Amino acid sequence: MLLGAVVRDITDPFFAAAIEALSIEAKERGYSVVLGHARAKADEALALTAVLEARHCDAIVLLGDFRGERRLGEDLRSAQVRVVGLWHGLERGRPFPTVGVDNHAGIRAAFDHLVAYGHRDIAYVGESVGDMHERHAAYREYTAAAGFEIPRGYTRLVENTTTGGGSALTALLEQPRRPTAIICGTDTLAMGVIHAAYERGVSVPGELSVVGFDDIPLASATVPSLTTVKMPIAEIVAAGVALAVGEGRWSAQESENAPRIVFAPRLIVRGSTAPVPATAVVG
Repeated sequence: MLLGAVVRDITDPFFAAAIEALSIEAKERGYSVVLGHARAKADEALALTAVLEARHCDAIVLLGDFRGERRLGEDLRSAQVRVVGLWHGLERGRPFPTVGVDNHAGIRAAFDHLVAYGHRDIAYVGESVGDMHERHAAYREYTAAAGFEIPRGYTRLVENTTTGGGSALTALLEQPRRPTAIICGTDTLAMGVIHAAYERGVSVPGELSVVGFDDIPLASATVPSLTTVKMPIAEIVAAGVALAVGEGRWSAQESENAPRIVFAPRLIVRGSTAPVPATAVVG
């Protein structure tokens, strides 16, 4: 009655909420959770999965994507326990079941919200792994479809920390044409952007609108409160645990048969977004 959990980055507030939801869901089913922390390194994840198997876990749940994931996937294909991936992105052909969110729909909701407010100079701040890779791709897709001229410097790929968000804002403020809005790949990055804006005397949302992604508990406590794309964490975890404990069958030898469950996000509008400033030069 043990579930092994390998977490990409236990310091990320999003994964802290996911671990809590996983523990609650497992306990309701009579399971305990054994936790491992990989910090996005595939080699460490491989070692952890071996340790978790040795602990006689009934299944392994992977929280987040991992660099070098193909190698990890190959190792897990031959594992003696069930494996389920949460927030591994929506790419098909995984050797194990995955549960996640429709990242394209989430970014589209954020993008449409800002466009409805008159914004055209919309930048993107994110990271380049897993779900955030898909969010970046969605940003590029929707700006192109809208016919917006997006300067090269409007995309900032940084470490997923508040410091990373702050450094991204510094670079964006140095652009010849400053953005009037920023879509961030996570709430952590968005909070870093808002804090850095305050330090630099840039009004949010008076001069700059900011949208996050995840809706972690702190999102409503920022000043101003953060407009963000809400991730259905509890529902995703519940679906993942159900698969992990054997509710649903698939062939471990045929990756196309592995279930792929996708949940819809929704936009939560708070105080960090507003109509484009009247003084802005719209590109």
